[in-house]
Amino acid sequence: MTTVRTATPSTARAINDRLALNLLLEQGPLTATELRGLTGLSRPTVADLLDRLQRTGLVAVVGERGEQRRGPNARVYALVASRAHLAAFDVRSGGVSLVVADLAGRTLASAEVPVDGGGTPGTADRIVRTLLDVAHGVGVERLHTVAVGAPGLVDPATGRLQSTGALPAWHGELLAALRELPGTEVILENEVNLAGRAEYRVGAARDRDTFVLMWLGHSVGAAVVLDGRLRRGFSGGTGEICFLPVPGTAGLPSAASCEGGFHGLVGSAAICELARAHGLPADPAGDAAAAEAAVRAALDDLDAVGDLDAVGGPGRAFLDELAERIALGAASVCVVLDPGCVVLGGEIGRAGGPELAARVERRLAALSPLRTEVRAGTAGGGAVLAGAVLTAGDAARRDLFGEP
Repeated sequence: MTTVRTATPSTARAINDRLALNLLLEQGPLTATELRGLTGLSRPTVADLLDRLQRTGLVAVVGERGEQRRGPNARVYALVASRAHLAAFDVRSGGVSLVVADLAGRTLASAEVPVDGGGTPGTADRIVRTLLDVAHGVGVERLHTVAVGAPGLVDPATGRLQSTGALPAWHGELLAALRELPGTEVILENEVNLAGRAEYRVGAARDRDTFVLMWLGHSVGAAVVLDGRLRRGFSGGTGEICFLPVPGTAGLPSAASCEGGFHGLVGSAAICELARAHGLPADPAGDAAAAEAAVRAALDDLDAVGDLDAVGGPGRAFLDELAERIALGAASVCVVLDPGCVVLGGEIGRAGGPELAARVERRLAALSPLRTEVRAGTAGGGAVLAGAVLTAGDAARRDLFGEP
């Protein structure tokens, strides 16, 4: 016999409060009448929850709105975004980018902290001091949640960062220093996973519950979202496609190096080498900025000669071969996961835009029987930071709103 369970009054109140708070977050300021229309709740229930949320400091009256009815104007209610504050980090080998935001995810301040070489013994403390100074500069005395995006494997069981390359020691020291901030929750996530979350929530994959973000920058990685859930794998290694064995590399990858893997075809150094082979300028430094510049130079050449089948040109030939390389890795991912959509992100994906995405899609269609759309990422150069702000905001709201 099935026992029917009904929500207790306290559980029902918590559900209604969360519903109203999320609507105020998504829709902006609303009147009680508008909340009733959006929630389907009764007038007394909405009045009760608004009174309760005002007492907790999560909601406040921010004005009045005239309506076509007799009586006084309707009060307008809004989420108190200053109820809690967040911080987000994009950690790279050459330094960090950080932002301070309010509970609604609005950026209040930002900063860049460059780190030369492998850093010095005081690097982590210097970065944390910068964070606190930036926060104090906009009147923020306490950070509720900090989300950090960093390269490497983040163990889902322990939350520890494990490097798949030669990451500087200050990365781990920074996490330890942030975790010493009183009353602050620190969330660590792989940086490509955060970029994938940004593309899912505010970028190119907003209409997709299943997709793969291919991050093309200094190296290559992927974020995998299946049925609306970010997948990390047993050890946090889902998406480490830089180690993917593919044709065209000089050798095979190893547990200690991805040089023989997909990284060897589409890492920034390989892209710069390919550009020079096609007669395009490419900085010998071979970093992500140099590869991005090479892709933009190819697109400029394409604009100059026209993208016609009868017309050659170094830009077209370079983009064709680059797309062929990217499609090799994409095909390997697609025949296993069948995501239906691949988003090209990172510096190279952003620089290539729809032109590169269309070329990859055509070549992918020839390699895989699974129909897959390829899109250019739209979350921009701050995709990691955007994903970190979203992650920190979700965590803070779960705590303050009582969400499961």
